[in-house]
Amino acid sequence: MAGTLDSVRFSLRYFALTLGIFALELFIALVVRDRIIRPFVGDVLVVVLIYCFVRSFFASRPAPTALAVFAFACLVELAQYFELVARLELQDNAILRTAIGTHFDPLDILAYAVGTAVVMLAERRRRTRSGQATRRTPVP
Repeated sequence: MAGTLDSVRFSLRYFALTLGIFALELFIALVVRDRIIRPFVGDVLVVVLIYCFVRSFFASRPAPTALAVFAFACLVELAQYFELVARLELQDNAILRTAIGTHFDPLDILAYAVGTAVVMLAERRRRTRSGQATRRTPVP
């Protein structure tokens, strides 16, 4: 994320979003047993969760930060493809096994892309509503 971290600062807004999304992710993981929300929506939300966590502590630009989070999520998925948990003999470590994952699914990358798009659209909407968006003059 070189060049995206402008300064260290705490954002209560993003931290509250992080906690809320984390609670929702826990609910999905512990309660929901379906074929759409748990596997797909959970993966969409994990990108939003990590993005909000990063923005909780760093004043970074939205687009590069969202893309860096997407790249990170894809790297984790790639680790699953290469069975990193098994290769490092971490099967007995429930936390790392859960965090890294053990099952590669190319649809997860689609979910991460959707999560990244959600983040970027939400940030654009927030900037527009707060008047921070740059106004573009149409070219005649």
